Amino acid sequence: MSLVSTPAPIAPTMRRIIERALDGERLRAGDGHALLRAQGPDLTALVAAAAELNLRARPHRRVTYSRKIFLPLTNLCRDRCGYCTFVKGPRQRGAHTMTPDEVLAVAREGARLGCKEALVSLGDHPELRHPELLATLRDFGGYRSTPEYVAAMCRLVLEETGLLPHTNCGTLSSDEFAMLAPWNASMGIMLESASPRLLEKGGPHHGSFTKAPELRIQTLENAAHAGMAMTTGILIGIGETPEERVNALLVIRDIHERCGNIQEIIIQNFRAKSDTRMKRADEPDTIDMLRTQAIARLLLGPSMNIQSPPNLNADGYQTYLMAGINDWGGISPLTKDFINPEAAWPAIAKLRAMTANAGYELRERLALYPEYVSEGRWPVSPAVRRRIDAFADDDGFVKPTLERW
Repeated sequence: MSLVSTPAPIAPTMRRIIERALDGERLRAGDGHALLRAQGPDLTALVAAAAELNLRARPHRRVTYSRKIFLPLTNLCRDRCGYCTFVKGPRQRGAHTMTPDEVLAVAREGARLGCKEALVSLGDHPELRHPELLATLRDFGGYRSTPEYVAAMCRLVLEETGLLPHTNCGTLSSDEFAMLAPWNASMGIMLESASPRLLEKGGPHHGSFTKAPELRIQTLENAAHAGMAMTTGILIGIGETPEERVNALLVIRDIHERCGNIQEIIIQNFRAKSDTRMKRADEPDTIDMLRTQAIARLLLGPSMNIQSPPNLNADGYQTYLMAGINDWGGISPLTKDFINPEAAWPAIAKLRAMTANAGYELRERLALYPEYVSEGRWPVSPAVRRRIDAFADDDGFVKPTLERW
């Protein structure tokens, strides 16, 4: 019996909202805002309902992850977010743009270690702020823009190593998606927040033109027109109000209902970095994460893939499985998390044991989620399809013979 139906003293309004969600009703913004107030027995009921919804879509109790490499193609960017330690200026210590030889060397080693995904991450159109990057790209092979170079490196990785690229490179036009789509299994852009208030002076997105919600929404729509399955999500604890957090989830739900190409939503917790403007900001705690994950599950329904990265809460991530998530994201046996370099990936054997202790089975997936592979929900290019077919079993997971601990 679910905790939702036990005689715990749950507030009547909370009980009605949870029961409507379990009955398959589409929750509204006011419902999400009410759920934000869940504490004590109400929070227990909310979390239990989220876990129940997750299991309705996944009675096999499988939780997925992707064995990947992380390719920080360039850490130049036109934006300056208040929490970002990844981005550097051209003359700043640590600034680097990977050469094709460097990309290929990492990709080949990742393939040797059993990785299937190459996560390509970089700043948004850095040449628009740092035109000197164009000279570097010309030296690398006559490339005229960062997206053109990204497309070439994705093709190089796919054709030379067989790893499936998944690219996060910020806002993109339809023409830029057309360049990238043939060489990517999926792509991503975090919405982070739907609140333009965060762009105001003193806010975390001040000075970051591309964090305007309408531009990121347009990018997700452009991806759908290009036939690209996308990952998106919210970054919590960067100064948004709880209501703005719910509103961002509803914006993502709306995009998916219109476009159908959101394969995964990430609920990611802000981590303070000592070399950023937000170095003294408070970080979300585990309870805040559980509440947000559970609300996301109730708002988005049982079938949506919801991920939270385990390396950003090394002591508490096992509890996330209680709140209805079903994916751990990418885990690398080779490269660090360049966005959160202080947060080491868990060893895959440990992640498997922690997942099993919570009553779930860990399975490796590709950059494209199992249902998108097995049910053909979203098109991919012939070159990408060949690699997917080589890696995937009939259910869309990585073939057990190819999984490595």
